[in-house]
Amino acid sequence: MITSSGERRGDARDRLLVRLLDAFEGDLPSPEVSLREVAARAETSHALLRYHFGSLPGVLAAMLTEQRSRDNEALVTTARQGTFDDLVAAIWRAYTRPEQLARVRGFFHVVGLAAYSPGDFGEFVESLGDLTTTLASLAEREGRDPEDALSLATVTVAAIRGLLLQHVLTPAAHSQDVVALILRMSRC
Repeated sequence: MITSSGERRGDARDRLLVRLLDAFEGDLPSPEVSLREVAARAETSHALLRYHFGSLPGVLAAMLTEQRSRDNEALVTTARQGTFDDLVAAIWRAYTRPEQLARVRGFFHVVGLAAYSPGDFGEFVESLGDLTTTLASLAEREGRDPEDALSLATVTVAAIRGLLLQHVLTPAAHSQDVVALILRMSRC
């Protein structure tokens, strides 16, 4: 079967993304490294990275989008078997594990870049609503009307992200009972 050059390019991009994820073993490259250093670690060329992702921020955004997609698949399993509260707790646990710190920092780095140029980070920006959709679905399953469920999920995700930012910037100020705080908010 003959495929279009766009499809072949997408396949090559996907293979390159897998190579990057494997090379960094679930972590993200630091924004301080060069595209050449990232390419060397992934045993590829910086020209290929530039062609498929545009820049180091493009590489970071693509890696984060894929990592978060994989995380969300695991979290959806929790959602199928649990409650809204269970999923909120699972999200918090998933992103506050010490080995996730570099990824969480990378997330906020890319969010900051996307705030200035959302068009350059379309896939990443589009993926930001994935957890909100899953939480809203759970809230509906638990009896909330669709509009209220979406509002609750939106505020919950915003609270999680805000508290994650606080956790990254001022770990000493981190409340041990963050999940309880978020869940109390959801009861209002």
